[in-house]
Amino acid sequence: MEKVLRDPIHNHIYVQHQVVLDLINTREFQRLRRIKQLGTTSYTFHGAEHSRFSHSVGVYEITRQICDLFARNYPSQSPDDGLWDDDERIVALCAALLHDLGHGPYSHTFEHIFKTDHEQMTTDIITSPETEVNQVLRQVSPDFPAKVASVIQKAYKNPQVVQMISSQIDADRMDYLLRDSYFTGTNYGNFDLTRILRVMRPYQDGITFDISGMHAVEDYIVSRFQMYQQVYFHPVSRSMEVILSHLLKRAKYLYRENQLQLNGATDLLVPFLTGNFTLNDYLNLDDGVLNTCFAVWRNSSDEILSDLASRFLDRHPLKSVRLAANTKKYLPTLKKLVSEAGYSPEYYLDTNDSYDLPYDAYDPSSKKPRTQIELMQKDHSLVELSAISALVKSITGRVSGDERLFFPREMLAKSDQADLFSPVYAEFNRYIHNDHLIDPNNNRAE
Repeated sequence: MEKVLRDPIHNHIYVQHQVVLDLINTREFQRLRRIKQLGTTSYTFHGAEHSRFSHSVGVYEITRQICDLFARNYPSQSPDDGLWDDDERIVALCAALLHDLGHGPYSHTFEHIFKTDHEQMTTDIITSPETEVNQVLRQVSPDFPAKVASVIQKAYKNPQVVQMISSQIDADRMDYLLRDSYFTGTNYGNFDLTRILRVMRPYQDGITFDISGMHAVEDYIVSRFQMYQQVYFHPVSRSMEVILSHLLKRAKYLYRENQLQLNGATDLLVPFLTGNFTLNDYLNLDDGVLNTCFAVWRNSSDEILSDLASRFLDRHPLKSVRLAANTKKYLPTLKKLVSEAGYSPEYYLDTNDSYDLPYDAYDPSSKKPRTQIELMQKDHSLVELSAISALVKSITGRVSGDERLFFPREMLAKSDQADLFSPVYAEFNRYIHNDHLIDPNNNRAE
């Protein structure tokens, strides 16, 4: 059997195994249609409405192409030759398809507030006998769900399969860079996918790349760096994440105080507000459920909850400035000024840091050692990418990103507004505009 899905990134996605089609049709996988891939980023780049469903089938498709290339060009002839054993194809394809299955609504913000872990939830969904996904996987073999889960947990016996899904250059990252770049209307994430796939090759310890493709790999590394700086770390998207986080935090507080109005969709949040939820409770949630809660809370008698819900639904982001390393001492003063202006600092003032490591060579002493990118030379010896690429070496091990202070835009009252005559607003403006607080290299409020 073969089913073809049209896709704006890969043109066609070829489903060639019944188990893959059956997984796509499960309740748990269809839920991913209702969870945005980029969360609050659509408030900045309005086209970024694509789902974790479309990303997941994209990761499947890239993995399928890798398997095809490996089977054609590097088929295993003996158990220990380090080449591709195509018996691994099904577990690789299923792990690729299901790798994001456990993401919740507004993924990372929800995780932070309700202490969930999407990777653990993915494993739970795959291994729980109660799920449709598990029932489909068990049709392959009784131990097949555990095999798929072990790939996602990076514990599977074959490192080639693991690195297809999770490494510094894997099917997951390659799809989300291309897909996110397309839907945000930016070009930062574009790279030569076809060339990278052509130079990939299996070896005993995982996946390597022919040295002739070094420049395509360099381009991928730079594209990823640019996407984080220009898209993923955009101040407005982070501002909306801060509002979302504080909105959920306020709801949690009000529930504990028996002051949260429950109505329809909000009932689905109760297990998370109490911290006592089941896997089925988790699977009942998606972005739409949370958005419905926010629509209810907009009319709440609690002014903070109502205001934060309106700010989120109507896109009224907080303003922000980039913090310099030596300015944390001014934060208590700004907190006091925000409070005097009538805003609760707990909900209307916050710092947010976003950092990424564009590329790192393997360090076994690290808490989370990364699988470095190896290039295979003509004599079949391996060399680590940054050892021969001056471009990659320049960003290897260097964390990029910033820390920002977020506050109500009303605090930046213009000079023709009456509020500026208030000493509170005037003093706050002096701190923001006179470089007392902000990074001198980026002194513009976003």
